[in-house]
Amino acid sequence: MGTPQFPDLGKHCSVEDCKLIDFLPFTCDRCHLVYCLEHRSYIKHHCPKADKKDVTVVICPLCAKGVRLIPDEDPNITWEIHVNTECDPSNYDKVTKKKKCPVPGCREVLTFSNTIKCRDCTIDHCLKHRFGPDHKCPGPKKPETSFPFMGILSRGKKETKTNQAPATSSSKWATSFLNAASTVRASAEASMTKLGSEISQKLQIAREGVGLSGSSSNGNAEQVEECPQCGAKFSSVATLVDHVEKVHERNNQSRVFKMSIDVCPKCSKGFRDPVALVEHVERDHGGTSKA
Repeated sequence: MGTPQFPDLGKHCSVEDCKLIDFLPFTCDRCHLVYCLEHRSYIKHHCPKADKKDVTVVICPLCAKGVRLIPDEDPNITWEIHVNTECDPSNYDKVTKKKKCPVPGCREVLTFSNTIKCRDCTIDHCLKHRFGPDHKCPGPKKPETSFPFMGILSRGKKETKTNQAPATSSSKWATSFLNAASTVRASAEASMTKLGSEISQKLQIAREGVGLSGSSSNGNAEQVEECPQCGAKFSSVATLVDHVEKVHERNNQSRVFKMSIDVCPKCSKGFRDPVALVEHVERDHGGTSKA
């Protein structure tokens, strides 16, 4: 076998009736024997192990999944194992049912090459109905711009009006929030009213002192007038009145205006009353929230 220079070159074919010397022999990957060009296939040399790497897949009629048949195993056993372990009949419609264009009257089957997803409604359509007017696109979805507590407040109001469901923890929280806001508003108004009445009383007292000083004699010129708020002393009542109007009244007004102001996070509009802020957000910004 071979040549004097290459004695190991070439091998005999393993078929008994052939035994041909082939310098480029083929080795079977199943039986691992050497064959010539003519007997290299499984059928030609009748390979006894040809089915060892056979890949046969049967489609299950129940779930439309592929079931591989094992060569050394009974197909009935393989089928029973599949049915008892991984067979899911609900998957049959997902696999076999073809996706179609959702436009009424269109029966175009959506495939990889003819499917277009709308940028506004994010729904797949065929090429014919890819534009918004063709499939009556509702437009892009509006982002959620409301606050979480707005939905709770609105839900509490609806439950109070309809009386269809018992009050929940959310409605109780909304009621307590509204009560607290009303209390803050009432206390602020009471403080402003009290402060205004005190200012009016001080000015009235000062004006009455001016009238009395005008009717008195000049012998009391050395009388010293004292400010009831800061204790400052003045030689005349008129000077005291000017002091109260310029200093204390201005300071009281600034205190009134230094009340806390709640700002709307959407339009930056200021509100002194928290209840007014809540009503503004619900009315102008559509303050609703999904549960």
